[in-house]
Amino acid sequence: MKKLINPKKRFYRNIIETSGFIKFEVRVEETDLLVLAKKNLKKEILNEVKYLRSKLKDYISKNHQFLYSLEPLIVESNEEIIKLMSESSFLTKTGPMASVAGAIAELIGKKFLQFSNELIIENGGDIFAKLNRDFKMAIYAGNSPFSMKIGIKLKKREIPYGIATSSGTVGHSLSFGDADAVVVISPSAAFSDGSATYFGNLVKGKIDKELIISEIKNFPFIEGILIIREKEIFIWGDLEIISFV
Repeated sequence: MKKLINPKKRFYRNIIETSGFIKFEVRVEETDLLVLAKKNLKKEILNEVKYLRSKLKDYISKNHQFLYSLEPLIVESNEEIIKLMSESSFLTKTGPMASVAGAIAELIGKKFLQFSNELIIENGGDIFAKLNRDFKMAIYAGNSPFSMKIGIKLKKREIPYGIATSSGTVGHSLSFGDADAVVVISPSAAFSDGSATYFGNLVKGKIDKELIISEIKNFPFIEGILIIREKEIFIWGDLEIISFV
């Protein structure tokens, strides 16, 4: 379950490459978006965030279990955000709120790609990204010696990337593990968000690589995963790791 991180602590937003983009932020209650787009869509995205949040809050007001459950939930709703979060809960073996930040980023990204053919929506470390170029992202992992020293290079492609980061030592995300960073790459920001939470919960005291590998087979949509805990690092999948030193 993602909670708002103090915007003053979102220092990483100041080191994102913005060449060729219009950069702006959209904040509505706990939702705090950084948007990189080809045109200024701030008003339109603000309205969409309000709409998505209203649908989510209306559903939760009548179904409190959706907010608190740490297990997958079947839902009866025609609302896209509710259905996406429920689907993600079953695919990632988490509660639906584990995917809320990624789901909002994903739905906003998909809706506004028609107005900006390159677009990044970042929501508390969970990212929808569609770029017509290769791009790089550094990994913030708290006090780990790898923090901001390594990153991932992602190649341009036709389908968007869903990139999520979960941590048991940084920020206010609910985690039962102690990983400094769990980064998941997939085609869905919502699925990546829930998966990052799930795998973060498995890291307790050390990275159990055999356990992680055995679990990954149950997540066929994951393209790559990077886990950092202190001086330990685990890399799986189609990831190109780069240095930022």
